Amino acid sequence: MPTHSETRKLPYSAKQMYDLVADVGSYPKFLPWTAAARIKSVDDKGDHSVMDADLVISFKVFRERFTSRVALWPEQMKIDTEYLDGPFKYMKSNWAFADVEGGCEVQFFVDFEFKNAILQTLIGVVFNEAMLRVVKAFEKRAQELYG
Repeated sequence: MPTHSETRKLPYSAKQMYDLVADVGSYPKFLPWTAAARIKSVDDKGDHSVMDADLVISFKVFRERFTSRVALWPEQMKIDTEYLDGPFKYMKSNWAFADVEGGCEVQFFVDFEFKNAILQTLIGVVFNEAMLRVVKAFEKRAQELYG
């Protein structure tokens, strides 16, 4: 249902931004509405690794845990996330990072739908603003870490 796609040029390396996004366990330190994160497993597949992680999202009166499978592709500088369990009907997101002159280009895409119609309606009203806040939170974190 709601989708968001964005491309940003940032003054950091693709590797720095890849590492920041791949560090799912640190999300509660800086990501809006993320109350907790737990890495359940990491499986090395040779050219990539697969991480199963729980995130707890807290928004107004709602607090939901969901599990995602995160495929980390360090050579291609890509991160693909698929939903496994929780309050969504479905969810997927993709990140891609490329070095460019003066920094890197970051591409982000997310598509999801909640099972709960009330929560879906609430999120739908503020979805674009929420996604902008999420992307800004990653930018701010990069400035804190690498700036």
